[in-house]
This record gives sequence, structure tokens and C-alpha cells, in this order.
Amino acid sequence: MKAAGSMQGKLGLGVALTAVAGAAHALAEPWQLNMTPGVTQTSREVYDLHMWGLYVCIAIGVVVFGAMIVAMFKFRKSKGAVPATWSHNTVAETIWTIVPILILVALAWPATNIMIKMAYTEQSDMTVKITGYQWKWGYDYLNVGEKPYHVHFISRIDPRSDRTRELRSGQDPWAVKDKDYQGVERNTYLLDVDHPLVLPTDTKIRFVVTGDDVIHAWWVPQLGWKQDAIPGIINDDWTNIHEPGIYRGQCAELCGQDHGFMPIVVKAVPKAEFTKWLDEQEALATKADAPAAPAASPTATPSAP
Repeated sequence: MKAAGSMQGKLGLGVALTAVAGAAHALAEPWQLNMTPGVTQTSREVYDLHMWGLYVCIAIGVVVFGAMIVAMFKFRKSKGAVPATWSHNTVAETIWTIVPILILVALAWPATNIMIKMAYTEQSDMTVKITGYQWKWGYDYLNVGEKPYHVHFISRIDPRSDRTRELRSGQDPWAVKDKDYQGVERNTYLLDVDHPLVLPTDTKIRFVVTGDDVIHAWWVPQLGWKQDAIPGIINDDWTNIHEPGIYRGQCAELCGQDHGFMPIVVKAVPKAEFTKWLDEQEALATKADAPAAPAASPTATPSAP
């Protein structure tokens, strides 16, 4: 009986961890069945394109399965239906060839326009370098406008989640919580970091993304894109966040044993708050990099006559 209870407990924990892992990967709300519209223009355009594709698929499904159902019930043998003897119909074949082509072109045209806009990283207001490591992220703020910065830090999974994930830790994953930007407490197991990436709102931000060891992928679903971090190669992308908030993501490329434990947290704040924070970090970085003052030379003691 005790063994059975222990097994049920382990199965329950497994189901809970599976649910959390699924939420961590998809970042969906409970019972959410669709992708998120996100908080950027790009993510909303991608969402709209996804919805149009879904509507087209539903319409095609209704027509095709409707025709099948009508044919099966209205023209079945028990009702005396006699099969046609023809094998080709030029008009029908022309229609079901041209219509799918027109549908694909109608979907491909806006999709191509969105991809072109996503690839246009010029005229950005600031640049952030993202480096993937096993199993953490490195962030460098390179410039804001014409002003260079030297702010760098490493972002890794928060200590509480890190302790809880250990085998036989005895800690409850559901108890790992933190407040979001609106002050609402949410479960953040495997979704929080020690140092979030702070970004300004209403600013075009260019990201240059690379890897240090193996291939990673930086992915925050609510920004609307995912970018590979490949050693020796620099990829770039951009975003413009319109709503302050905390947005979470994860590495989306299998990169080793702790791939599932390198979350991403983006904290978007108003421009004035961001500028104040970045200047404070720059002052700390400058102070840390400043060379130590040389030691004072000892005062020479005059020799006795």
C-alpha cells in the first residue's frame, strides 16, 4: 500500500512537471488553444496571418468533407446510385488546380511582406548583443543611439528553481512563484532568471545573436520571432515592444543536458525608467573596469649624519 501511494505521488509529480514544462515551452495560459498575439507589431502580424491560414483551412475542410458526406449518403448504392462512366473532366481538373494556386499565392504574398519587414534591422535606436552559452545567456548593451555602452551581464535560471529541480530536493515546484509586472503572483518554476534583460518600450531594438559553444535559439513568443545563436555566426533581428511587462521564453534548440533550464526573461519598461537603469549599470561597469590607483611610494627616511 505504501509503495502504491509512493508510486501515485511520483506519477502526480510527473504529471505536474509535465504540465509546467509544457507551459514553460509554449508559455500558454491555462486552457489556451491558440498562439499569442504578442506585444509587438511583428507578433500581431504573424498572429493575423496564422488566423487567416486557419480560416482558409477550415473553409477547405468544410467543402471537402461536406462533399464527401453528401456523396456517401446521397449517392450510396443502397439508394440505387449508379457510378458514372467518365474518368476525366477538364473543367473540374482546371478548377481544382487553379484555385489552390490562387489560395497559396494569396497567403504567400502577405507572408513574404512580413518576412521582409522582419529582416529589416536598419534604422534601429539601440543594439543588444545576445550570446548563448551552456546553459545561460549573455547580454551586452552596445549602444543607444550614438552613445556607446559597456554593460554586460550573464542571465541564468533563478536559484530557487535551480534548487527545486534537483532530484529529491523535496521542494514543491508549484510553490516557486514571483510577481509579474502588474503585481499578480504567478508560478515561475523554470521560467525565471537571476538577471532579466531590461528593454525600453516604443523603441526599435536590434539584436545581434551568436553562440559561444553549441547552437542555441533565443525565443520569446510574445515578441513574434525566434533566432538561432550559432558559434562563429552573427544573426540579427529586431523588436519594438509597445506594452510594458515581463515576457518569458526559453532556449528553443536542443543544446545539451540542461537545455530545458535556460529560460529567458525580458522586462520592458518605459524609456525614462530604462535610461535611468542603463546609466546606473554603465556607471557600475565603468567603476568596476577602472584601474586601481597605484600605491603611494614610501617616504624616504633621511639618513643620520
